[in-house]
Order: sequence, then C-alpha cells, then structure tokens
Amino acid sequence: MPYKDLQDYLEALEKQNELEPIDKPVNPDLEIATLTNLVSKQCGPALLFKKLPGYDIPVLTNAFGSMKRMILALKITDLDSLGQQVVEFIEAERLKSIVKKTYLKSVQEKLASNEPKMIQNAPCQEIILQAEEKIDLYSLPILKCWPRDGGRAITLPLVFTKHPETGIRNVGIYRMQVFDKKTTGMHWRPGSGGATHYLMAKKLGRKLEVAVAIGPDPAMTYAATAPLPPNIDETHFAGFLRKAPVEMVKCKTVDMEIPACSQIILEGYINPDDTRIEGPFGNHTGYYSPPEHYPVFHVTCITMRKDAIYPATVVGPPPAEDCFMAKVTERLFLPFLRQTFPEIMDINMPIEGIFNNLAFVAIDKRYPGHAIKITNALWGLGPLMLHKIICIFDKDVNVQDLSQVLWKLGNNIDPARDVFFSKGPVDTLNPATVLPSYGSKMGIDCTRKWKDEGLEKTWPPSMAMDKNVKKRMEALLKKINMTNTIGNG
Repeated sequence: MPYKDLQDYLEALEKQNELEPIDKPVNPDLEIATLTNLVSKQCGPALLFKKLPGYDIPVLTNAFGSMKRMILALKITDLDSLGQQVVEFIEAERLKSIVKKTYLKSVQEKLASNEPKMIQNAPCQEIILQAEEKIDLYSLPILKCWPRDGGRAITLPLVFTKHPETGIRNVGIYRMQVFDKKTTGMHWRPGSGGATHYLMAKKLGRKLEVAVAIGPDPAMTYAATAPLPPNIDETHFAGFLRKAPVEMVKCKTVDMEIPACSQIILEGYINPDDTRIEGPFGNHTGYYSPPEHYPVFHVTCITMRKDAIYPATVVGPPPAEDCFMAKVTERLFLPFLRQTFPEIMDINMPIEGIFNNLAFVAIDKRYPGHAIKITNALWGLGPLMLHKIICIFDKDVNVQDLSQVLWKLGNNIDPARDVFFSKGPVDTLNPATVLPSYGSKMGIDCTRKWKDEGLEKTWPPSMAMDKNVKKRMEALLKKINMTNTIGNG
C-alpha cells in the first residue's frame, strides 16, 4: 500500500531509525538550516523539529537525504527494474492521443489506474484561511537558510499551474521568497513548465492561477522533480509510482486541483507584468545566486491540516538532500535514455557535479567519432542539455567507480585531440558563465582510440592476470587468515 500522507511516511522512517525528533527549541532563522546542513554532511537522519519559538507547526528536514530514505519514500527495492517500468509508463502516456476504444485496452486500463481521483472533505482543507486579515505567511515556520539570503523562502513547494490555452497541468518545485504576509517570489527556471505557462499567460495578457502544495505524500514530491517529457502530468507519474491514484481536491479560490493529503496549501495568482527583486540565495553551487527580477505570487487563501507539518529542504554544497533525489532520477531514467541511445551502457552524474556540471557515460563504441556523437546528442536531450562537462568511456569502464573513472580519464586522452567544446544553455545558478543561462561546454573522449580516429600507433593491450592462476589464488586466499593485515595498511 502507498503512503497515505507525509505522517505515514514519518512512521516508516521512525521504524527504520531514520528519523530524529529534536525536542530542544530551535529557531527557523538560520538555526534549523545550520543543524540540518551539519547532519546532512554526515549522511545523518531526517530531522523533526518539534519546538520552534513562536510557532505551533513542527518542521521536517532531510526527509529524503539518503539513498535508503529515497528507496523507503518510493517503497521500492530495485531502482533498475522500476526504471524499465518508467519507460513503459512514458510510452503509455504518449499513446493517449491515439488510443481508441477498441485499441490497446490494457494500455487504457494502465493509464486509468494512474490518473488522479477527485475527493471531497480533504485533510489539507481542515483549516481554511480565506479572509484577507487571516492570510499571513509569517504564521508559517518558513526558514532562512544562509546568512546572506535575501529573506525567508519556501524551499520545498510543489507549484501547480495549467497551460492557459490547453489546460495541461504542470507541477514543479521552485523557490518562493516571502516578501510580506501575502506575497512571495516565484523563482522558476527558464524553460521549466511553470515558466512556460507564465510566459504564455503574459503573452495573452492574463493572470496565471497558481496553487502550491507543501508536504504531500513522498511519491508526489519526487514526481515534481522528475524530468518528464512535455505534457506528461506529474500527478499521473506519482500515481504510477504509488501504484494508486493521487487523491485530489478542488481549491477554494482558484480553478486548480491539489493533492488532498498535503500539509499546507497556498492558493493565488501571478499578474502578467508583476515582478520584484528576489534573492540573493545560497544554492547547491556553494555560492549565492545574485538578486534578479522574478514574478510575484499573490496569496488568496491558505488551507492546512489540523496536524500540519512544514517540510523544508536546505540546499548547499554536496552532499545534500537534493543530491539523492537526483541520483534516483539518474537510475530511473537510464532505461529511457537507452531506448533512444542503446549504445549507452551506464551513466553517472556524481553528486559532486551538483546535477549538471559532470556526467560520466560508458558506451559500446562501434565507429570512429562515436563518443563525440553521443556527447552532442546528450547536450540536446532534456536536462542533460545543461551539463558543462561530459566524459565518454568504453563499456568496460565502471563509471560508478570514481577511482576507475579518473584513472582511465588520465590514461586515455590526448588533450589536444580528445577535448572538444560547444556552446549552449547552462544552469542559471552557475557562477562561472559569461552570460546568464548561456555558456561553453566541454566534451572529453576517454575511449580507446582507433586508427580511423587519427591514432598513428597501436593502442597497447590492457593488463590482466592469467585467469586460471587468478582462480587458484582466489581459492588459496580464502584459506589464509589475512583479516589483520588486508585493509589495515
């Protein structure tokens, strides 16, 4: 059975000793973030802060801050097998426009099982604050994370918007700086679903209705981070992950539907030309992003549960909570990547590369220039278009082993021949680019070179022990007691 809500997930974490209640008073202004950062750097547990001076709502941080907790959150045992199911889900969703009543009944049934279910009397609407004098964002324990941040910000909001013309829904997670009791910024990245809907509304001269869900069930939170193809609804993807529909409820003041199990809901709108300076804010690069103009979100209603918990994430240099969400995405979407490029054997986007600085890719090399072709192809594919450095290796290299990766990278390249450059979109938060969101990229061909690629000498054979002798010595090693010497220097 899926988790029915965030509280249900916390019970599971507690049973696995993955949740640490904090009963001492801790302030949401810098203190919670500082403690969370210390714990996340030690790959420590999720933290539930129960005593916040001036607030009745507890704060949850680091809820997804390890691979173990991500696996618990999605209730899975094998990321690779789920990845193959992700391919099937995406293909089924794409068939929606051509599926007939008499065609692919099994696909229709699978799609129906993923689609959200509307309900009445939702937990997230047990308390309704709609009167203008009752709307107060300062009543929520919203964190200030880093000393030079421009203010407090909602760091784990699921922002629901609809395309102004097609009505297609998008759900994404975007930072929301609190400006005052009733307004926040909306820091959506260029090209994101929310930003696309905003630009379309601006073009049409309309306000864009927005609903923000804070703290739905874990599968819905992860689904909002997933790099799904355009026009695939994140609530459907969450239903696929949960193996049960996401229960939804209509908002009170906007024409939107939101997850019924959420802790807190913010309803409101964004006017076409209403922007304000947002930032600076510390982010996963380890630097502060500069202040810039972003759209203003106006709150028209706040609803919440009576037992609400406020979940937040603290971004910063790795390892941090968002790194583990990204690693799950890497594993789940590898089969989808291989469906387009079957020669790709594996990919590793190390957490030190903070999602889009580094990618190590192993391929089954089949022709001269194959590594260059794959690199350029990846730069044109979804979120991989933002990667600054892509290194391509032969299929016998374990790209998950950083020691082996660095060894092969150092041995296999001639810099003048094997390093090449391109230009294109990059992460807006990257501090090194000459222009915002645009800069150079580097590809490195770390494969063995062929004569057809300009190698004038013969590539030397790789070293390996004699297989038969190795087998005998492995058997002998098992009989010898070396526990006091092997691994102890």
